[in-house]
Amino acid sequence: MSTENFKIQIRKGLLEFCVLQIVSNKEVYASEIIEELKNSKIIVVEGTVYPLLSRLKKSNSIQHNWKESTQGPPRKYYSITDYGSEHLKELIVSWSDINSSVKKLLKTKK
Repeated sequence: MSTENFKIQIRKGLLEFCVLQIVSNKEVYASEIIEELKNSKIIVVEGTVYPLLSRLKKSNSIQHNWKESTQGPPRKYYSITDYGSEHLKELIVSWSDINSSVKKLLKTKK
């Protein structure tokens, strides 16, 4: 596996976690989510984010509502649900465990 492929796979695995984290901070629309991911160097394309938002909505992790925009048509704003908040807490614990394990492995001398 190439280094670039490794990075892509890691990003794919973390994308749900990152999107839930963004949505947990405030109501956001899809373009804001994509921008935050790009700013965090979790580079994604719209074709990746929209299906994920749909899956998260179907699993009751997020919800949306329409708000009028001063810059065009109404926008769909996403927010986290109670279920999504609990799921995010579990993901944070999982990330912490995995991160700790990887750090231990990186410290191991051969």
